[in-house]
Amino acid sequence: MKNIVILGASGYTGAELVRLLAGHSGMRIKALSADRKAGLEYGEVFPHLRHLALPRLCKIEEIDFTGVDLVFCALPHATSQRVIKALPIHVKIVDLSADFRLRDPAEYQKWYGGEHAALELQKTAVYGLTEFYRNEIRSARLVAGTGCNAAAGLLPVLPLLKAGVIDPDEIIINLLTGVSGAGRAAREGMLHAEVSEGAHAYAIASHRHLGEFDQEFSKMAGREVKVSFTPHLVPQNRGILTTINVRGAAEAIYTALQAHYADEPFVYLLPFGQAPATRHVRGSNYCHIGVVAERVSGRVLVFSALDNLTKGSSGQALQNANIMLGLDERLGLEMAPLFP
Repeated sequence: MKNIVILGASGYTGAELVRLLAGHSGMRIKALSADRKAGLEYGEVFPHLRHLALPRLCKIEEIDFTGVDLVFCALPHATSQRVIKALPIHVKIVDLSADFRLRDPAEYQKWYGGEHAALELQKTAVYGLTEFYRNEIRSARLVAGTGCNAAAGLLPVLPLLKAGVIDPDEIIINLLTGVSGAGRAAREGMLHAEVSEGAHAYAIASHRHLGEFDQEFSKMAGREVKVSFTPHLVPQNRGILTTINVRGAAEAIYTALQAHYADEPFVYLLPFGQAPATRHVRGSNYCHIGVVAERVSGRVLVFSALDNLTKGSSGQALQNANIMLGLDERLGLEMAPLFP
């Protein structure tokens, strides 16, 4: 059994990690931290998990990392880098924040508004998009989980850039996301009365995940790629749906996705002409992708759906942790989606 610590366990991604680890045969939770809720039983913070035998929440400085194999860091960005910098060298780390996603320190400062406090670690971090960095993840000490919106756009588009079947200058990503992606902290704009019965675009032309798109799309294409990306908040708790407009041949696009994901356990390509739905991946580590030919020749719609808290964050983190610890990457993650 591998000993696991979750830092920042009182947030949505922390709770999702605990839920997933409860069904994991190769890992056990040694400690759970939550600064403001330290001292509480976990079931007091998340009653849906009160049936589990879990450690009481504590402060980070109270944790003994002796014998700990891996730490999940589910802390806010800027906080995460300082905490990770101080962790013992023997522990492996999967970071769920944005702190180590961008390789260029100048890009981090551009998108997150401050200098990085752990530049040496940033140089060694591996980007946690499992389906594209599996070999690097296997030998990594620090893996940086992707943004949930970024994962929803990268998974369907990267294989197309790799195969050269789309025009890199003609990529438009429109994305619908549920409110849990904003985290658990109380915010006026996330109140039920503010969010329900409506939908709106946000962070227009300025969303921080554009930094990840620029980085990964440009790397795959071997040239600069800058996409158009507009996220929209919709009144649902979980789930992301993307509609991606690209230019290319629909059959070639479908074949490229089929070839890339043929042996991937958590990415499912729908039959040609079908589009996915968030209700079919809710609570799971699956990403569903669909391809539909537009009525205008040479234009194609590519869709993806995933759960932002699972495949977009905590499930992806566990998938990477399994690989880092030499375990079957599917452990704890093959639960079926929740429906209805």
